[in-house]
Amino acid sequence: MSEWVQNFANSQGLSALQSKAVLMDFEPPFQGTCKTLLQNPTHYHDKPSDVDECELPVIDLNNLKFGHTEREKIVSEVAQAASQWGFFQVVNHGVSQEVVNNMQYEQKRLFRQPFPKKVEHNLLNLSANSYRWGNPEATCLKQFSWSEAFHISTTEIPTMKTEHKSLRSTIEAFVKTVSGLARSLAEILAQPLGIKPVYFEENCPARTSYLRLNRYAPCPFSSQVYGLISHTDTDFLTIVYQDQVGGLEIYRDGRWLGVKPNPEALIVNIGDFFEALSNGIYKSIKHRVVTSQKVERFSVAYFYCPSYDVVIKSCGKPALYRQFTLREYKQQTQIDVQEIGEKVGLSRFLL
Repeated sequence: MSEWVQNFANSQGLSALQSKAVLMDFEPPFQGTCKTLLQNPTHYHDKPSDVDECELPVIDLNNLKFGHTEREKIVSEVAQAASQWGFFQVVNHGVSQEVVNNMQYEQKRLFRQPFPKKVEHNLLNLSANSYRWGNPEATCLKQFSWSEAFHISTTEIPTMKTEHKSLRSTIEAFVKTVSGLARSLAEILAQPLGIKPVYFEENCPARTSYLRLNRYAPCPFSSQVYGLISHTDTDFLTIVYQDQVGGLEIYRDGRWLGVKPNPEALIVNIGDFFEALSNGIYKSIKHRVVTSQKVERFSVAYFYCPSYDVVIKSCGKPALYRQFTLREYKQQTQIDVQEIGEKVGLSRFLL
């Protein structure tokens, strides 16, 4: 019996046989779907094992309480991290440990549902395709993510089924704090650019953002398959809570770096739209998640997005990017994924 199955059996008080049955019940059919890809060596891609670990810049938001001087210092720290790293961490962020613990518990319960039940769009009373796993359309391993996720629009949270009442209340508590944090950080980032804070109030209503609950299953082919393939985020910024397993990697200065987990911090990363809005000052950098053979990993991501038809226009001159909307951006991404198998991103909109 593998260490992963043994650990699961111990945590659930089950026998090895019972554990295997439960795991087979709730796991997506990753192996069956990518069997051909795994058997074909030409589909393999390089996955270096010697990635250095880094600690992202840490910014203490508690200092916002101490007046103008401290706020200006935080503005400078956030802007510097956004331009030099594209990623940073925040502590004293307002999300209580109780909410985090509840989210972890509810998330695990949700993903333990039988796989056939998860793929039914009415499990949580969400829109179709809210539950996603892997990439059944992948033609090579670099397009395949060994993970599963629930994508939840903030407008759908109140309509979740009553049998998931505790999950719903936990998500509501998390989103209530994180949505305010996202706007505050966006306004801080806007200040050095000369963009008025009201920009985000007008263009990023609460209904346009969404939450993604992620589970990265143990992978027997961890040397060849990623939990989440390399990408940038299609939003202004993303706020992530991750467990202490680790696995997030960022691409900086021509190499991949593993992000050291910090139990007290939330991770913030710049999305494509803030890079375009800032005229390239802030960086939306590639990131990915590696898999583990032995342990599963959980994270929660909040994506701060504009309305579909809001025009994203570079604030600097000469502008690096032509103006576009979220609707145009997603349409272009869909075309690229269909034609070449992956998102191209901002480079499609360079002038």
